[in-house]
Amino acid sequence: MNIKPFDIAEHLESDEDIRQFLEEAAATGDSSDLIHALNIAARAKGMSEVARQSGVTRASLYKSLSESGNPRLDTISKIVHAFGCKMVLVH
Repeated sequence: MNIKPFDIAEHLESDEDIRQFLEEAAATGDSSDLIHALNIAARAKGMSEVARQSGVTRASLYKSLSESGNPRLDTISKIVHAFGCKMVLVH
């Protein structure tokens, strides 16, 4: 029996699903959680589409959101914006 690994990207079916998923990831306060969640969300929406809306190349998007990626804040902000979200500081 061949069991397929669970991939949450396959279950993020709408923009609202993606936004809620990103909110939960951002709430942890851990930047690596947010970057991982952005990778999942980008796969759910389509890497090419997110890259286009973010104004970055597809290769750059893959690299930025990889486990070894270290994206700049402005890149993260562009990607977040592509999902109809914005980053805010709260105290």
